[in-house]
Amino acid sequence: MLHRRAFLASAAVAACAPALLAKGRTLDALRERAGDARDAESLASDEDFWLPVQQAFMQDRSIINLNNGGTSPCPTHVHEALKLRLDEANRLPPPYALWQLQHPQYEVVRRRLARHWGVDPEELALTRNSSESLMICQLGIDLKPGDEIVTSTQDYPRMLAAFRQREAREGVKLVQVKLPVPCEDDAQAVRRFEEAITPRTRLILVSHVINLTGQILPVKQIVAMARTRNGGVPVIVDGAHALAQFRFSIADLGCDYYGVSLHKWLHAPVGTGLLYVRRDKVATLWPLTPAPPGRESDIRKFEEIGTHPEANILCVAEALTFHQLIGDHRKEARLRFLRERWTSRLAATGRATFNTPASPRHACAIGNVRLEGLDTARLQGWLWDKHRILTVAILHEECTGLRVSPSIYTTIDELDRFGDAIEHALAHGIG
Repeated sequence: MLHRRAFLASAAVAACAPALLAKGRTLDALRERAGDARDAESLASDEDFWLPVQQAFMQDRSIINLNNGGTSPCPTHVHEALKLRLDEANRLPPPYALWQLQHPQYEVVRRRLARHWGVDPEELALTRNSSESLMICQLGIDLKPGDEIVTSTQDYPRMLAAFRQREAREGVKLVQVKLPVPCEDDAQAVRRFEEAITPRTRLILVSHVINLTGQILPVKQIVAMARTRNGGVPVIVDGAHALAQFRFSIADLGCDYYGVSLHKWLHAPVGTGLLYVRRDKVATLWPLTPAPPGRESDIRKFEEIGTHPEANILCVAEALTFHQLIGDHRKEARLRFLRERWTSRLAATGRATFNTPASPRHACAIGNVRLEGLDTARLQGWLWDKHRILTVAILHEECTGLRVSPSIYTTIDELDRFGDAIEHALAHGIG
């Protein structure tokens, strides 16, 4: 008879066996395809290539999720790794599991993320989401009454709320620029920010990808322009929708601060994000929660949030491996292919107006469309109630429309069913 402890251990392994086998099959299939010599654009439309990627997710295929811009699911093996680490922290004494066993592994995650996106590990803090990352910067930079902050009217509401709180409490001034919708002229976007700068401007916030429309802004050019004004105006970049959606290096942007969620396009567990702070800015940026004395120049001071699950951050490693097996260039090409498939079909109806640029340089996965004769909010509800298709109604006065954001697990059939539903709504109404 098995010893009780041995029995429980074998039972735990047996319970995980199906997930581990599925992970092995998925990763093996991806490794086989990693050596495919065809260019990314050719592979973007090859459904056989993307089949193991689609199968890596445990999605309920009776629902079509076209709101991956909100948050994305993890691949199944990443989700299973999360559960295993949570179990570990509960099975072992938590003080040992969390602080001696798991937390030191943060450094591996930090180094891998830094290497992939071209920065120094000592410039990357591991956070819970882009809001936390960005608010560390928004609330942690010293400002005086009368100092001005420049951002746009299309930035994320939570980020605007943070600045408005500083306005109310400290007497700083928020200046918002209006950007064209859509905008395919980089020089015009840069000019709008430049024209808003005055001698009192002390900070700029710019979205790498505008969450409302999927518009990619010329961040590198905006940063370069800001460097020439007022002795160098620091720039915070909201990268919530950019990282792992298309290829770029954070270092190449030249920005001072970059905040991002990893549970969107990297497919890491919910509750994971990162904050980049240029090394010479770390010491002067206040953390949201105070760190012990002596940590002023340590990027880890931004991670002092008290007791929390370590598992979520550790599983970023699995998500990054999955991303790397697919390849940045292939993933980017696939996401653009998916957007172009549904947008070209709706464009053919003659009743679609797009708030997202058609240019591949200015948009990737996300699209925003307004449909003639259809109320956007009611259309969103009708798609969900009648077809179980999840989208987002964007009701911003500058870019009202339906936001559609497929992901790498989305099938062509799912996108075509979305197209069928829209064509039916245009022809027959939504009641």
